[in-house]
Amino acid sequence: MKRFLSFLCVFALAAGAAMAQKGPGPSPHAGKVLVPDSSRSRPENIGIRAHTNHLIFLPSKGKPGGGGGPQGETPQSIREVYNLTRARLTGSGGIIAIVDAFDYPTAQADFDTFSKQFGLPLSTDNVCNGAQPCFRVVYATGSQPRANCGWAQEAALDIEWAHAMAPYAQIVLVEAATNSFTDLFQAVDVATNIVQSESSIHAGQVSMSWGGGEFSSESDYDSLFNNSGVVYFAASGDRGGVNIYPSVSPNVVSAGGTTIHRDQHGNFLSETAWSGSGGGPSAYEPRPAFQDGIVVIVGSQRGAPDFSFDADPASGVSVYDSTSCQGLVGWMVFGGTSVSSPALAGIVNLAGHFYADSTTELDTIYSNLGKAKDFRDITSGTAGKYSATTGWDFVTGVGSDQGTNGK
Repeated sequence: MKRFLSFLCVFALAAGAAMAQKGPGPSPHAGKVLVPDSSRSRPENIGIRAHTNHLIFLPSKGKPGGGGGPQGETPQSIREVYNLTRARLTGSGGIIAIVDAFDYPTAQADFDTFSKQFGLPLSTDNVCNGAQPCFRVVYATGSQPRANCGWAQEAALDIEWAHAMAPYAQIVLVEAATNSFTDLFQAVDVATNIVQSESSIHAGQVSMSWGGGEFSSESDYDSLFNNSGVVYFAASGDRGGVNIYPSVSPNVVSAGGTTIHRDQHGNFLSETAWSGSGGGPSAYEPRPAFQDGIVVIVGSQRGAPDFSFDADPASGVSVYDSTSCQGLVGWMVFGGTSVSSPALAGIVNLAGHFYADSTTELDTIYSNLGKAKDFRDITSGTAGKYSATTGWDFVTGVGSDQGTNGK
């Protein structure tokens, strides 16, 4: 029966790929960007509370939220960009734990709407993490948090795009009581324990699409992200050339942002740096050993980001969220490095190497820097005062993904 169910899901994935649009059309699209309240960085919250890193694209044509269907990049169109169309989708496994704040009341229903649209396994299909359901929610404190619609949008993006990239990993949404670092870090501990103890392969990923401005005591928390069998990912932030924590922790894979360009027929043309991609030399974290090879660029400090993915809202991804927020509900187009973190966690999960910890993952990524078959070197575009250039840079790190090798 398990093999039969797995066959059905593989068939559904293939069917979804066949029916999917080749791409969402010319990009970047015309429209404007909405910054949700939850994604606004406030100086008084530094070192105390985190913000989300998602942005919402409001196209000049069509209706954002509500009627209609997906208007942004799809799982199938993105796989073409990142050379994942031939990847063994059944090779993903274990657990990807998504840490977010507050409750997302429609999480399971929205996960299934997204999955049905793109031919992915549903939440209750027992084909993920061995033979477990593909999605579940865990309350970090044991009690259901109050709802927050901005963080619900974040969670929708996170769970759907981790699932899009790694269809057979079990996605576990761990909800922190609030967006305080105290509560979020407690939820990270819960997520870590889930990956270590409940993953069928005792390994997996934790994705954190939130963060806040760097603060002098941030390194005190770095040990939270150094655990056996767990690789941590975090958004590099949406203020071009500015760092956030925990993205700059040496025990975290910092996820930067790019822009995807397509022609009028939806064919992929190129990928450039996104102007909002967070990054730069850390103010407080010293250079880790895995960056010794780029010492002439980063100097004595930890440089971010490490690895990048489409994050420009104008070339953003399709997300479904039925929890209304700021007048928006239904299918939307999201951008921001909140896309990058869960998507890269999914790609690394899909690669199936499951390294011992984040440091081993980062050692692997940096040891493959410059290998075109593993990474697309992003050489144009700017973010803040930094420019993308040949090799590693403060805008896109090693570049974007090409297949599942070297990760």
